[in-house]
Amino acid sequence: MYWTLELASYLDDAPWPATKDQLIDFADRIGAPTEVIENLEKLEDDFTYETIEEVWPEYPTKDDFLFNEDEY
Repeated sequence: MYWTLELASYLDDAPWPATKDQLIDFADRIGAPTEVIENLEKLEDDFTYETIEEVWPEYPTKDDFLFNEDEY
């Protein structure tokens, strides 16, 4: 299973918390690439994922980017 920022971005608007089947259904309905659905199929069954970070622990957060929001 591999994730990229582009692939993970398809799950930004997913209905969190969600089960594996709900995430696969969501990805299918929005027309996500097959790589996203293949990655989701490799997740554990019978588990509710609260955020994208539980699906992809390396998902970058705001803290990972170096810019000052006060300047904008």
